[in-house]
Amino acid sequence: MGKYFGTDGFRGEANVTLTVEHAYKVGRFLGWYFGKDKPDQKAHIVIGKDTRRSSYMFEYALVSGLVASGADAYLLHVTTTPSVSYIARVDSFDCGIMISASHNPYYDNGIKLINSDGEKMSEDVIGEIEKYIDGEISIPFANKEHIGKTVDYINGRNRYMGYLIGLAEYSFKGIKVGIDAANGSAWSLAKAVFDALGAHTYVINAEPNGLNINENSGSTHMEALQKLVVDEGLDIGFAFDGDADRCLAVDEKGNILTGDHIIYMYAKHMKASGILKDNTVVCTVMSNFGFLKAMEAEGIDCVVTDVGDKNVYAAMAKNGYRLGGEQSGHIILSKFATTGDGLITAIKLMEVMISSKKPVGSLASGMKEYPQVLINVKVDDKDAAMKNEEVLEEIKKTEELLGKEGRVLVRKSGTEPVVRVMVEAKDDRTCREEAEHLADFIKDKCN
Repeated sequence: MGKYFGTDGFRGEANVTLTVEHAYKVGRFLGWYFGKDKPDQKAHIVIGKDTRRSSYMFEYALVSGLVASGADAYLLHVTTTPSVSYIARVDSFDCGIMISASHNPYYDNGIKLINSDGEKMSEDVIGEIEKYIDGEISIPFANKEHIGKTVDYINGRNRYMGYLIGLAEYSFKGIKVGIDAANGSAWSLAKAVFDALGAHTYVINAEPNGLNINENSGSTHMEALQKLVVDEGLDIGFAFDGDADRCLAVDEKGNILTGDHIIYMYAKHMKASGILKDNTVVCTVMSNFGFLKAMEAEGIDCVVTDVGDKNVYAAMAKNGYRLGGEQSGHIILSKFATTGDGLITAIKLMEVMISSKKPVGSLASGMKEYPQVLINVKVDDKDAAMKNEEVLEEIKKTEELLGKEGRVLVRKSGTEPVVRVMVEAKDDRTCREEAEHLADFIKDKCN
């Protein structure tokens, strides 16, 4: 991670840690960088945004920087992060930009950068952007006919919707589906897609006002969707985050299905269909221990990466794996997308349910989540804490105590001065006691 860009872009409170000046400079650099080797043509860069009030401000700042450096900026307007990835790839753009802070509250925002293959931007390019932001690099302005222009590109978003509809192998006719759009990017797209596929669609939190994105809604606040599914007798519910690159589900009884459940169900389906390469999926260190146990029972191997869908995709691309994701709902189906795509996740989970002719709750029942406790411990020096010999010894003792029926994960935060302690065990009491013990131990030894 760099000075400004983390695992999922440049994120911070709007006009506090992420300012319009930052956005303008990002645009300036990208417009110049992707046009510098093409003297006879302009760079083409596509931009999408979520529904935050500040997204419009950052969009205009980015566009100003892009056209000032000689690039043409193509605007998808309010759309999802996966749609920017898709359009950047299929329409041969030099790169894509998504303005969103994902599941964060409205006052935060972010700039996500996507390359021409629809993947996260390389660290090399991001490093050069950070140098420009800090004034270490000087780049020229475009002038005369070389100044760029802005193009309304809403047809790109419509084409993405057509792509989603075309992915469905079954009609959704007669199925009652709940959707929580989190007052974000999916607010208009999700219902249109599910209606087109024939579902009876019930939508909540689809009235964005710029200030209510993710507010008590979406994949981080599932209560309203759980109530909707139970009250209306729905077959399934889907909850998206602010930019719709993640999806969690609710079964017919109102139970939450995490990303682990979704990968479990789809992995079994793919294995039975003979399309799960090497019978292997990719997950992260935060995947529930119960998920790992369930995969083992199904004869499916797991490649475990560090947190971040960027890391998941890198492992998938390296080995040609077709399914991977995170407990939080970033699910990547590499045949259809190069990033997590909440709408594709929902469509493909619908297919598993329809083809099996079973309720989704029954399909998920083979995976039993282990109790999990996560505690953030504020420390003076997180790097030193992770190397403290007494801490490492205490972690080892806890691992030995839990044996094969539990797990310990201690890692430093990428953005905060904290160490995250996660413990999983077969029962709640053991899980809580061991997590609190380790957290207290680290707090005592590292402050």
